[in-house]
Amino acid sequence: MKSAVLFSGGKDSAMALNYAINNGDDVRYLLSMKSQNDESYMFHVPNIHMTDLISQAVEIPLMEVETDGVKEEELKDLRRGFIQLKEEGIEAIYTGALFSTYQKSRIENLADETGIKAISPYWHKDPKEYMELVLETGFKVIISGVFAEGLDEKWLGRLIDAQALQELEKISEKTYLNLAFEGGEAETLVIDGPIFKKRIEIVDAETDWHLDNGTYNVIEARLVEKE
Repeated sequence: MKSAVLFSGGKDSAMALNYAINNGDDVRYLLSMKSQNDESYMFHVPNIHMTDLISQAVEIPLMEVETDGVKEEELKDLRRGFIQLKEEGIEAIYTGALFSTYQKSRIENLADETGIKAISPYWHKDPKEYMELVLETGFKVIISGVFAEGLDEKWLGRLIDAQALQELEKISEKTYLNLAFEGGEAETLVIDGPIFKKRIEIVDAETDWHLDNGTYNVIEARLVEKE
């Protein structure tokens, strides 16, 4: 099946891509929605510019669609992207949706309208089991944004490993943090994984912190050979 992946560069879209490839799909494109609105309801924003480098790392072409990120209006831009994919012969679009009915329902409606099948392989998977699967699969994921109680500036740029996951579990017991960040508690960036032909090395980045939330913004990064 000729497919594409709605891709942000975060852990969920990377997992969806990995699933599609292992499912035997012919993944032709990564569809990246580049929102101008930091508070987009639909799309991941921190380090969205990194999707170009990740596209090169996994050797799958990137299709970019600009959007102002205005609630509901941004769906028109996503529809435009789906139409472009359909014109390229794409039959299915994979998403990293886990629990957001708001996002999943709108993506599925647009997919139906344009004649593309929408697939969310990890929908409603247990957050802890899912995060363990992310690590077991071999993805290297760093935290690129924190927006929830219990997550301070020290988490920005941190690699999510077994130790970090244990710490997140302890925070979750006190604050009801969703371990998979599906409530928008944090954003992530994938820098390596089993589907990466080269890994990403961050050369320069800066932390932008505001009282109780912030982002880790990559200024310069490059592809390097994997050992």
